[in-house]
Amino acid sequence: MVLLSIISAMSDNQSAWPRQIFSTEQVRSIDRHAIDDLGIEGFELMRRAGSAALGFIKQQWPESKSLLIYCGAGNNGGDGYVLAALAVADGLAVKVIAVVDPSTLTDDAAKALTLAREASIAISEFRADAAPPGAAITVDALLGSGITRDVDGQLALAVEQINSSSRPVLALDLPTGLDGDTGAIRGTVIRADATITFVGLKSGLYLGSGPACRGELAFSDLGLAPSVYRGARPVLRRLDASDTNQLLRPRSQISHKGLNGKILIVGGFEGMAGAARLAADAALRAGAGLVYAAVAPSSVGTVMADRPEIMCRGVTGPDELRELTAAVDVIVVGPGLGRDAWGQSIADALLAVDKPLVVDADALNYLSEHRQQRSQWVLTPHPAEAARLLGRSTADVQAARHEAAMALATNYRALAVLKGACSLVAEWVDHADVAVSVCDYGNPGMATGGTGDILAGLIGALIAQFGLSRQTVELGVLVHALAGDDAAADGERGLIASDLLPHIRHRVNPA
Repeated sequence: MVLLSIISAMSDNQSAWPRQIFSTEQVRSIDRHAIDDLGIEGFELMRRAGSAALGFIKQQWPESKSLLIYCGAGNNGGDGYVLAALAVADGLAVKVIAVVDPSTLTDDAAKALTLAREASIAISEFRADAAPPGAAITVDALLGSGITRDVDGQLALAVEQINSSSRPVLALDLPTGLDGDTGAIRGTVIRADATITFVGLKSGLYLGSGPACRGELAFSDLGLAPSVYRGARPVLRRLDASDTNQLLRPRSQISHKGLNGKILIVGGFEGMAGAARLAADAALRAGAGLVYAAVAPSSVGTVMADRPEIMCRGVTGPDELRELTAAVDVIVVGPGLGRDAWGQSIADALLAVDKPLVVDADALNYLSEHRQQRSQWVLTPHPAEAARLLGRSTADVQAARHEAAMALATNYRALAVLKGACSLVAEWVDHADVAVSVCDYGNPGMATGGTGDILAGLIGALIAQFGLSRQTVELGVLVHALAGDDAAADGERGLIASDLLPHIRHRVNPA
């Protein structure tokens, strides 16, 4: 028996997952390489997939003793039939609903059907007008990564029936109806409680609607040797919690504030002082040695309230910023900047300063109207701001997040952070290459005002300490998301941005 790497997304062992995330075609090529060049039979891979799925079910739902498996055609349906046979052999009660006529199955899927029939499993024809049999767990083995068009007809009705069930749903490889490359919903989609994906992590599980449809994610490489992945250039690189250990080493005993970076937060127009304060607090908690803030004069009191560590100055225009910008290592511009003449003049001046910049919020809106390229800068848009920067709709950005992140990096020659579920970090490398990574941490509780300001200040503080690089920006995104997950331990609803601050301090001091 091949030892399979079956790992729950909630497991502490997620760091053992591969970092590479592939397109569905790349995973199919890896499959073909294993079969054609390494001599592993396709049916053996199917058997391993069924075994991995059964192992995950027993791990995730150990008290459940029955399965209802919806099987389609092709390899995904074959995975379902193999799972059925293995589950019966393990003592579970199993029923199968064939949504595609079993007599049409060929090749490995036909072998899997024979295996299920030899196990005396009840296989019934799908009926949309009949209540499905009872079972503890429902399994989606309809399409997986084999989708080529929008789901319709009997498959769509089966999806509707599965989604209407009150039972937990496990999707094999990909939820039916989810585009494995973009995460777009193709007509209709399974809303899975968990998904176990095989051979390679697929980009559609991390993009678009993928994070909302997949549920908890598990992965099995089906025991394939690392050599089968060589030559496949990943679409995305997955960030991992263990990455925080690479830069965040213990400080020297002779360290002093001047060695830990100086940062300037610029924003905080009248009525928006809180944004600048949150960014400054995040910079302090992330370890910046000195934190300055330049805000509208009426905002100084709010920014400094109960936080004497922030050196705050009220400024009436960009001319008053020269001394501050000369004194710091990095500038964060945008939190609470506003869109009136004050904010516009400051954004215009700071975009010309030869210092590393983190550009956020209203400074991004200014940039969308005065597009330019420069070096040493980070853009941190949410989808609506990204849409303005790219001249697209927000819906278009969300439908093609990977391409949008690459376009931001390319068009502005920047390190771009496209915020949202599974935030993306894109770096323009040269005319032919944009490297993109994805952060699979964070939670919906973070979808509240001020968390973006926290991220901007956090990234700025890390740049002040370690310099501007893709690794530093990725670290900021990762620490922010992990702190958000820590803060959500008491519940996602009601989480506020400042709840992240003590957890940021914890996360930048890894054990």
